[in-house]
Amino acid sequence: MSEAIARSYSGVERAAVLMMLVGEEEAAAILQKLDPEEVRQLGKAMFAVADVSEQAVEDVLDDFVDRARERSSISFDPRPRIESVMTKALGAHKADSVLARITPPEAQCELEMLQWLDASEIACLIEKEHPQIAAVLIANLEPSVAGQVLEMLPDALQPDILHRVARLGPIAPEAVETLKAVLAGHNGSAANAGVTLGGTREAGKILSAARKTTGDRVMPKLFKLDRELAKQIEEAMFVFENLLEMDDKNLGTMIRNVDGEILVKALKGVDEASRNRILGCMSARAADGIRDEMEARGPTKLAEVMEAQKAMIAIARGLAKDGTIQMGGGGDDDYV
Repeated sequence: MSEAIARSYSGVERAAVLMMLVGEEEAAAILQKLDPEEVRQLGKAMFAVADVSEQAVEDVLDDFVDRARERSSISFDPRPRIESVMTKALGAHKADSVLARITPPEAQCELEMLQWLDASEIACLIEKEHPQIAAVLIANLEPSVAGQVLEMLPDALQPDILHRVARLGPIAPEAVETLKAVLAGHNGSAANAGVTLGGTREAGKILSAARKTTGDRVMPKLFKLDRELAKQIEEAMFVFENLLEMDDKNLGTMIRNVDGEILVKALKGVDEASRNRILGCMSARAADGIRDEMEARGPTKLAEVMEAQKAMIAIARGLAKDGTIQMGGGGDDDYV
């Protein structure tokens, strides 16, 4: 590809040019291999390159050939071909029996249709379902989308569903098929094995992705429903790395409220970049003092490091609750 064309077209746009050149069936087959976001990006780019020049097309093709030559191998999913060959050779019934024994188990519960629905559609879909079904479906979503879905569900359902998300574990194959039926309107082939979903960390991510008002409403009800589980979810909503998401002003204010002993132990367990980020919010003299103390102490027990980091998180949350500092949370609001 010429230097001018390389600068003017992005990788997605070059792919879009190629898509416009292949036949409809080939283009459709390619799109089926992409995830929803990739389909949206590629479709948008196809409109953008509709008036591409002949020279640009030639350059795109040259670039494609050059890149193809650089590849040492081409990866593909062998499953469709193997299934087709087995079915033709043995018949559908025997092929299913053989494939059930030889097909590698899926890494996760593949409720693929969820990827193609927006939050409002998913909320409408599960609002009338049993809370356990809703919990499993929500646990399959990205936390940012799951938080939006949770917000759109009736207030009375939110604590129960989040509670179920936190307590999810192995999901039986039959339950997975029921969930697929809810989405697709029919039963698929039997799953090879159960899957594990949810947990307090997942529930914490979902609630963190929701707006502060949702968290303020759900957490008190969760504490009444299951106090110990609610505490675990609350802890999962904020980890030590989240401290680094604060701006220098808020991070500096928080650090000034942390005892030097705690800070020395806590920083023993972070990488150099994170350590410099935190110490950079202190005066040069104070930062040098912390570094000297860390070096003088030598190795520190992991349990002591984790305890010190938890103490810093607790201090940060306390300062945020009384309005002394601001910490990032779900949506446009803050939640800690």
